[in-house]
Amino acid sequence: MEKITARLTAPATPSAPALVLRPWIPTDATALVALDWDDALRRWTTATTDDEASATRWIGIQQQGWETGHRFAFAVVESPTGDTEGLLAGHMVLKIVTPGSASAEVGYWTAAHARGRGVAPRALEALTEWAFTALPGEELTRLELLHQEDNTASCRVAEKTRYALASILPASPPAYPHAGHVHVRTRAF
Repeated sequence: MEKITARLTAPATPSAPALVLRPWIPTDATALVALDWDDALRRWTTATTDDEASATRWIGIQQQGWETGHRFAFAVVESPTGDTEGLLAGHMVLKIVTPGSASAEVGYWTAAHARGRGVAPRALEALTEWAFTALPGEELTRLELLHQEDNTASCRVAEKTRYALASILPASPPAYPHAGHVHVRTRAF
């Protein structure tokens, strides 16, 4: 498989700077730890980075995904001038990418300081467009976004980016103690 690389952008809004989405790099570990992993991040994400060692391990896993071509994780960084990077604002990922498969999954989180400013919808739109246009072949036609049913913020992000609610997943304790939503966006031809 040919190596895929990417640097994506999302334009500024009247109330928020432009965004740069780029693969995670080892020097992001300090910023990742500094996010302080507030209650919302701890509730909705499966991994936290409480120290430099755990952040470095987590970044290494994200980099391995790029190397295997099955997971494309991006640091979402605010870009105050449109061409330089500022604060880490979140994470976007295209995962479960399998050659020949028509679907993959998207996921994301945003830092507390970035919430409510349109970071997640703008970054997700950039990731979605990239996934449908930049990946090799014509196979990928469907992206799924999954979240817990009570995660209303993720539901709003899905709606803003035209990911339609497709189904409800039943709870499956202990791994999935709550019901979930499956939102879907299909590629326009």
